[in-house]
Amino acid sequence: RHRTMDAPAVVLLCLALFPGSSLGRVVGEGEAGFAECNAFFPGQVPPEGFTEPFHVKICQRYNKEPRFATLYSTKDKIPLYSAFKYTKAAQTEEEDWLVEPQIDDPENDLPEMVREADIVGTVANLGTNQALTSDYVGSGYERGLLNPSGLNGEEFQVATYTLTNAVPLSPSLSESWHRDIGSVVEQALAPQCSQKDRLYLLAGAIPSSVRAKGKVSVPEALWLAACCDAPQGWSLALLRNTNEENSLADLTVGELEKQLLAGVRLFKDSCGEGNRDQEKTEAILQAVSQIRSGGQVGTSEDQEAKESGLVRKVAGFIAAPFIKLLELLIYLFVELVKFVFSFLWLVVKRVGGTLLNGVYSLCNGLVSYLKAISMVLISIPYDLGRVVVNIFLGFLQIVQDVVSLTYRILRIPLGFVLHLAAFPYHSLCAIPSVLRDVAAGIGGTFWLVVDATAAVLHGFCYLAGHIVKRFVPKVSSDD
Repeated sequence: RHRTMDAPAVVLLCLALFPGSSLGRVVGEGEAGFAECNAFFPGQVPPEGFTEPFHVKICQRYNKEPRFATLYSTKDKIPLYSAFKYTKAAQTEEEDWLVEPQIDDPENDLPEMVREADIVGTVANLGTNQALTSDYVGSGYERGLLNPSGLNGEEFQVATYTLTNAVPLSPSLSESWHRDIGSVVEQALAPQCSQKDRLYLLAGAIPSSVRAKGKVSVPEALWLAACCDAPQGWSLALLRNTNEENSLADLTVGELEKQLLAGVRLFKDSCGEGNRDQEKTEAILQAVSQIRSGGQVGTSEDQEAKESGLVRKVAGFIAAPFIKLLELLIYLFVELVKFVFSFLWLVVKRVGGTLLNGVYSLCNGLVSYLKAISMVLISIPYDLGRVVVNIFLGFLQIVQDVVSLTYRILRIPLGFVLHLAAFPYHSLCAIPSVLRDVAAGIGGTFWLVVDATAAVLHGFCYLAGHIVKRFVPKVSSDD
């Protein structure tokens, strides 16, 4: 089963992205945007338990007025349910398909549903989160409305032709489904709810893995849930498998909720399911049974006209208990068969599940054991090689330590002997150098004395000559 839920945190985030939007506001339950459509739910409480992040709540608005409410799956690109009230059907108008631009482009300024043809090329990412007409063309499916246009008034009817209210259905299934639920609502449900404005309807779809053109999920089942929110109220649900177009199962709302997901609540307080009017419920089920078998349910005036004859009244009076008894027996037989098959299926599922779990656990254990053994066997050569390498490296380290120690021991006396042996060589070799330095010193001293003596004599001669020139008179040539 497809699990349909919604996430308040993501919803609040999307609300921030959709400021001022009148349609397609993605909000948490009780927030202002979606609350505009709370009038379509009993007690103004929307269904609970749909908390997937790709579920968005849409208050479907047209001409600035709320028309119905939708929970849309951007992952499956189909609505999961549409909530509405039955109103007198208007004449069917020409289809003019609409889209919700804010699902794909939250920053656009279009406040409500618009014609798809008017916004192609103007809305960013159009078709990213919602289906478009092109997703249906050539797929073999048509756009089947969850909220049927035939159960709505004029402006409400126009608003139903939005792709956020459509699911892929085969033409025959779409025709039979809308015909059957239209007959059920108009002939079985509405006459048994004295306050017509208190008849709340939820039409939904259960997505499957089958996709139209690889994009839009084809429902595996369609359902309708009704609630007459009155002092003597009642609730009822219908379910049709899309693979069986002629199947239309009636069940309680609680049974339908189990078909969707444990924890889902479609109506507040289950619409008084525990205290429902049994007489009205039986009348509704009888009418549904007649519709399912292809008959029509007339109004009370038509029934009185048809049974005006005395013979028919008597025959009907006599046959009624037997018919009721026969219907009861058939109902009990069908329920017994359903119970037996359900029980057998539960047993088979439990036993099969246990066996499969056991086999799966055994296979997992065997794989884990083989994996561990393989890892151990693979690690043996590696560990052996590592041990041999470590031993060899240890041996080399010992040899290195011995050589180093020997070198350090022998280095001290060997150096001493070498220095001692080199002493005579260095001593004898130094003698010529010393003698040369001594000779250079003596020669230098001698030449220093000679230079000093010559300098003294030169100075003395210079002084004597100066004195002679000063004090001895000059002698002429003649003298």
